[in-house]
Amino acid sequence: MSSSLCDTIWLSEKRKNLLLLLMEGPRDIEQIKTSLNVNSKAMMPQIKILKKQELILQKGGTYELSEIGKLVVGNMLPLLNTLEVLEENKEYWASRDTSVIPHDLFMRLGELGECMVIEPDLNHLFDLPREFTENLAKSRCILSSLSYYHPLYPSLYSKLAMSEVKVELVLTESVFERLKNDSPDELRSFLDSKNTIVVVCEESLNIPTIAVTDRFMYLCLFNRQGKYDHRKVMSFDASALRWGRELFMHYRKSAREVTDF
Repeated sequence: MSSSLCDTIWLSEKRKNLLLLLMEGPRDIEQIKTSLNVNSKAMMPQIKILKKQELILQKGGTYELSEIGKLVVGNMLPLLNTLEVLEENKEYWASRDTSVIPHDLFMRLGELGECMVIEPDLNHLFDLPREFTENLAKSRCILSSLSYYHPLYPSLYSKLAMSEVKVELVLTESVFERLKNDSPDELRSFLDSKNTIVVVCEESLNIPTIAVTDRFMYLCLFNRQGKYDHRKVMSFDASALRWGRELFMHYRKSAREVTDF
């Protein structure tokens, strides 16, 4: 009885890993053995099965994906990436209110890649995470949305506004009003800076914080009870930066630019 394509791919870790390796380009048997840490005796039967299923082709001494193989592996990757993101921090994602992420972006959650969850430090609960502030200071282009007022945000972003860093801030009406009342000097530095754009969103953003720079993506979501529990996700993968920019622009498009107060 012939195996189905699903069985061929998913019931063997060696076959799955070989397909993923060949997605990067053709390999000879020595390269395959080195990359997958296998020997010929273990790998050759798996290669034979993949060839029989017409997922890979042999050209001389090298192996490569067939057109069908490229189609299959191309559709495998998003699922595998998503599973990796979820398995790494399963409890975090299960406890988040993800309804605020647009459906198309949520379905591409695997693009966050190798992300970490920053847990709150009870001794510094109201400080901004060191991972965030240190990498923000090294960034040259910053997109950030703020739906709550943190007392450290005004000084942090005003320093950036006075530097050569390009900053775009999306604020809620309530945060904008709080800045006007409590931090007018910092707000003025935002508005006077030629490198800073400030826009105000009349509607609730429903996401505490989004920050995307040329270095990292930083995201804070409410939990399923609508509470802010100081847990954040951060990723440095290029795909995560693209994903984060799309999320930022989703909320940016409904905001109006302000130049004075």
